[in-house]
Amino acid sequence: MSQPVVLVLASGRGERFIASGGSGSKLHALLAGKPVHQYTLDAVRASGLPWHLEDQGHAGMGDTIASGVRATKDAAGWLILPGDLPLIRPDTLRAVAAALSEHTVVLPHYQGRRGHPVGFAASCRDALLLLKGPQGAALVARAQAVVNPVAQLELDDPGIVIDVDTTRDLADAERLLTRV
Repeated sequence: MSQPVVLVLASGRGERFIASGGSGSKLHALLAGKPVHQYTLDAVRASGLPWHLEDQGHAGMGDTIASGVRATKDAAGWLILPGDLPLIRPDTLRAVAAALSEHTVVLPHYQGRRGHPVGFAASCRDALLLLKGPQGAALVARAQAVVNPVAQLELDDPGIVIDVDTTRDLADAERLLTRV
């Protein structure tokens, strides 16, 4: 069976980052001397999974996901990964992909907190293609839960819940990164 595609979402406007005092894109903000999104992409590359970067400015999260799915429509599934998770580990991506081989939807958790990437099997393609506006794929996950059990995958990776939405988040991520 072929592997799912890691769909890296990098189309957001970063309004919360700017409102918190940041300048420019949060994905290009420097974290220990390297852009935030570069850490995310490095982890994706190191995972060995196929991937697609969706960075064409879209109206909302739903539009971004739908566009990425459209660009990779023959994939065996998708791991939806926001580009602002710089501390995610490659083995986490592989674990979600492995769980997706047995489930329609995989929801990763760290210490009870839901994180990313959320995995969707190829059977979710049509529903993902219909997404638009600010809503992400949570509606698709909820609809699938009615039909099939959704996997709740507990992982030992705080990087699945540490995103960079504000300048404070950026400073916190840097402290965690340099502590490792």
